[in-house]
Amino acid sequence: MKRRDALKLGFGAAGATAVASQAGAVEIEQWPDSAAEGLTQDGLVFPDTFQPSIVTDPSPPVEPFTAPLNIIPVAQPIDPNTYDPPIEPARHQRFDDFPPQKHYEEVMTEFRWKYHWQPPYGDGTENVVGRDGDPDVGSWHWGFNGITPGETYHAYYGEPVFLRRNNLLPPVGAGNVQFALPSPTVHLHNAHTASESDGIPQDFFNPGEFWDHHYANFPAGSPNGWSPFNTEIMNTLWYHDHRLDFTATNVYAGFSGFYLLFDERDSNNERDRNPRAFRLPSGKYDIPLILHDVQFTADGQARWDFFLPDGDQPNPEERPEPVEVGNSQGTPDTFDSNRLQYTTQGMTGDHITVNRIITPYLDVDRRKYRFRFLNGGPSRLYRPRLYVVPANGGAPYFDDWIILSNDGNLLESPLVEPSFNLWVANRFDVIVDFSKYKDGDKIQVLNDLEIRDDGAGPTGYTLDVENMMPVLEFRAKGRKKRDPSRIPARMRELPKIRMSEVRRKRLFVFDYDNGLWTVNGRLMDPNRVDAKIEQGSAEIWTFRNEGNAWAHPVHTHFEEFQILEVNGRPPSAVETSRKDVVSLGPGDEITFFSRWRDFFGKHVMHCHNVVHEDHAMMIRWDIVEPGQGD
Repeated sequence: MKRRDALKLGFGAAGATAVASQAGAVEIEQWPDSAAEGLTQDGLVFPDTFQPSIVTDPSPPVEPFTAPLNIIPVAQPIDPNTYDPPIEPARHQRFDDFPPQKHYEEVMTEFRWKYHWQPPYGDGTENVVGRDGDPDVGSWHWGFNGITPGETYHAYYGEPVFLRRNNLLPPVGAGNVQFALPSPTVHLHNAHTASESDGIPQDFFNPGEFWDHHYANFPAGSPNGWSPFNTEIMNTLWYHDHRLDFTATNVYAGFSGFYLLFDERDSNNERDRNPRAFRLPSGKYDIPLILHDVQFTADGQARWDFFLPDGDQPNPEERPEPVEVGNSQGTPDTFDSNRLQYTTQGMTGDHITVNRIITPYLDVDRRKYRFRFLNGGPSRLYRPRLYVVPANGGAPYFDDWIILSNDGNLLESPLVEPSFNLWVANRFDVIVDFSKYKDGDKIQVLNDLEIRDDGAGPTGYTLDVENMMPVLEFRAKGRKKRDPSRIPARMRELPKIRMSEVRRKRLFVFDYDNGLWTVNGRLMDPNRVDAKIEQGSAEIWTFRNEGNAWAHPVHTHFEEFQILEVNGRPPSAVETSRKDVVSLGPGDEITFFSRWRDFFGKHVMHCHNVVHEDHAMMIRWDIVEPGQGD
């Protein structure tokens, strides 16, 4: 199905080509060092007069910090004999080397979800959110096993997992979520996973079909004998839809969740007697948090800026004649009033949700907690701050975070910082020690990073305290609790960078061409291999942002990397880590070292402002046999 057929749009990007509705195609030269010929692309340029719905038609308000946080349940394994049809081991690389020890199953369906208890989002019953309360009230939503986010997986190194996902979504045109496409593919973000289980964009499955995933759960580069001190251990991963051309809308519709990995040191047990264990907060004191901004219609339905769920356009403006908008090709804008609101820049909502609840609160014991922050997209960037409102009426003040990780990995040592930059797909594990606060104190999480309304990138301004966006409120309760958890002085050592392993250096330029987003001048073609990387080799990649107002959180699948240089300087303390997302700001150039090991097959690298990914800022790269690389 073509994108414009499903979304009723006049333009789109699907498969090997990208087309626009305007005539007068412009031939552009793309990757002259590797492309036989350029790709014909029409002169679509997004209008400067675009106004997103957060400007033209804001969401109905709610009172912040009055709805309880949704605590995501932990997934429970099933009997593999219940799979029908049974597992086919031959479909999976190295299945016999890593036979599954736990098995899971998910059902992907449509249902109603209460983002808040206050109308129009809920039925008015205080504290009733999510799937609870009146089943006929709430925003139409997609999710896993009847909830959103999906269940949190607790997985362990050395314990392979098998997961089947069943698509029971309504077919195109039959459901209530009209802005997404019911043929998902689910990616386990940055897991060291074979291609056929990775959830790459082209591996989608339709209503009535299923897809099987085999997660071997071993550290990169050491499948046969790793130790507790392995330098490639990961901890906080997440899974999300990755459907070609529809990642943004399908994740927005509800398809995301956490996958947490543990080992002998980060053991999921704060009372662990093993002297090697970190004893970080665990159980109910280890809480994953997905931040996801959403825009709503007047009746409380999630809205996407391609069109409203009822098919109407939000406040279209008349444009009787083409107008000049100053694009580099000199092509006038011919968008008429029925198409003015379509966006390729980004999608921002005016309500920040945490675990799909609008600005919730959480009652906390006066002890240490581990919070796993994730920016679930689609486009907004965050810089969370801790703002303390004392119960005794004293002056509010800002406090610091104790940062444990950057993306899926523990740092060498914890950092104490006033804020952290949480770009789309970034993860940060942090410690907040509530024992230092008083009973009744409110500790609020606020976002002070201003982003352009169209979602393409930051404005460059920091919001003052009166205008910071509310995210979440913690409420310290009762007396101090006995707390066996610890904050270790040292955590994961970094892998050694060996330049002798480097086989090739590559440059990737991220730009905006003819109204769509490109990598080295090209649009995504899932049938074109843009880089052939030899298994077991290392490479140095440089990412360059040609825009001065756009932000690109760039993710490359399969293995992590270590940053070598940011705009000519060494990486900062928080950047000196193993990462899977590059925060490529306006005009930035970032270089990193990475390896490719253990499996073969196709993967992708893309912008994780998923609106940019869908239009079509992504490449395919393959891991190939030694001697077959480019």
